[in-house]
Amino acid sequence: MSQIQEIRRAQRAEGPATVLAIGTATPKNVLYQSEYPDYYFRVTKSEHMTDLKEKFKRMCEKSTIRKRYMHVTEDILKENPNMSAYMAPSLDARQDIVVVEIPKLGKAAATMAIKEWGRPKSHITHLIFCTTSGVDMPGADYQLTKLLGLRPSVSRFMMYQQGC
Repeated sequence: MSQIQEIRRAQRAEGPATVLAIGTATPKNVLYQSEYPDYYFRVTKSEHMTDLKEKFKRMCEKSTIRKRYMHVTEDILKENPNMSAYMAPSLDARQDIVVVEIPKLGKAAATMAIKEWGRPKSHITHLIFCTTSGVDMPGADYQLTKLLGLRPSVSRFMMYQQGC
C-alpha cells in the first residue's frame, strides 16, 4: 500500500494550485460604444426605425461599455447577408466563423501567457480556456492544444458560453 501512496505522491505537486500566467486576446476590430447604434442600424438596414434607434442609443450610453471588440466586419456582413437580416437563418455562417477564429485568439492569448511564464511549453500541465463563444466538439481548447503543439496529456478545463 505504501508503494501506491509513493507513486501518487510523485505524480502530484506539493502546495496549493497556482495560476502562473494569464493571457488574453480580443479581435482586432474595435467599435466604440458611442458609434455602435449608428453602425448597427446601418448594417441591418434599419435606419428608418428612428424611435428604436434612439432607445438603443440610450441603452448603449447607460451600459458603461466603452469599446466592443468584434471579429465581424462590414465586409464579412456583406459576404453573409443573412447575418444582418431580420429573422434570416445565419447560425451556420456564424458558427463557421467562430470555429476557426476562437482557437486563433486562444493561441494569441496563450502565446502571451507562455512568454510571461518564461518556461517551455513542454512544462505545461493544465490549460484553462475561457470564451463567450464556442460551438463545436472537440472544442476550441482541443484545437488550441494542437495549434500550440502541447502534449495530449495536458489537462484542459473549458468555460464556454458563460455570457458577456
